[in-house]
Amino acid sequence: MAACSSTSGRLIIVGTPIGNLGDLTPRVAQAFEAADAICCEDTRVTSKLLAHLGISRPLVRCDENVIASRSPELIGRMLAGDVIAFASDAGMPSVSDPGQVLVDASREAGVDVEVIPGPSACVTALVASGIPCEHFYFEGFLPRKHGERVRRLSQLAAIPGALLFYESPRRVAASLEAVAEVFPTRQVALCRELTKLHEEVLRAQAPYLLEQVRERGELKGEMVLVVAPPSEEELAAFASMMPGAAAGAAGAIDVDEALQKDIQDALAQGEPASAIAKRLSQRYSLKKRAVYERVLAAQGQKD
Repeated sequence: MAACSSTSGRLIIVGTPIGNLGDLTPRVAQAFEAADAICCEDTRVTSKLLAHLGISRPLVRCDENVIASRSPELIGRMLAGDVIAFASDAGMPSVSDPGQVLVDASREAGVDVEVIPGPSACVTALVASGIPCEHFYFEGFLPRKHGERVRRLSQLAAIPGALLFYESPRRVAASLEAVAEVFPTRQVALCRELTKLHEEVLRAQAPYLLEQVRERGELKGEMVLVVAPPSEEELAAFASMMPGAAAGAAGAIDVDEALQKDIQDALAQGEPASAIAKRLSQRYSLKKRAVYERVLAAQGQKD
């Protein structure tokens, strides 16, 4: 780890509203005003937010596809004394949004990192759902293919807490189909347009919620799915299905094979190594560094 920089340069991670601009805090405006440049996921989105605040600053596009390649230049600027703010399109950067790569690089280089707290869609949805939230697990986005979705949901089935997933309007019915297949008796909440004018929470057992969504047709807005924790009966069934180490080892092998396949698929699609590591470490509940090393190894074999 590098020694802390003596310059005044720093990285400011800025949480922004997930919909309602009334959720802006004074610290957001102060952070943007203090910045020499603002890195953002989409310059069009952030420019509107800055216009609302009456602030003008240089914007640097830093979405998931380019953030890793631009990090060295940004680290150099901060070590030289620049203040760089980072904002995703909505919510907290790094939470299923770009940002973590730059935070990691800044920490490694000894650059100070400041975080401005802001709204989070997953926590807002969890509370709005009415589903017990003493314990919860945030997964982010489910895989795109039905079989992989079912497999991942099955891996998460025994977690003794609510499960949270982000989803897009065009895929929500397909994801609910997988949820209904794996969790046919669990309550599920679909939370959409959170903090906006048409905020809505639909809640029912998974198969019935799927039926409602299909009947409604196309839904708009970003969405969060909240799946209720397993019942005592489900937990007892899971325990009976895992009587010894052999079953646990078999499960570990399956996860290992699934991770390797996901890495190969992502590399084939040209996804950056750092983005793959972040996404799959969240999906498989593994350390990002360990996944990153596996990605690099697979990348070397591919090359």
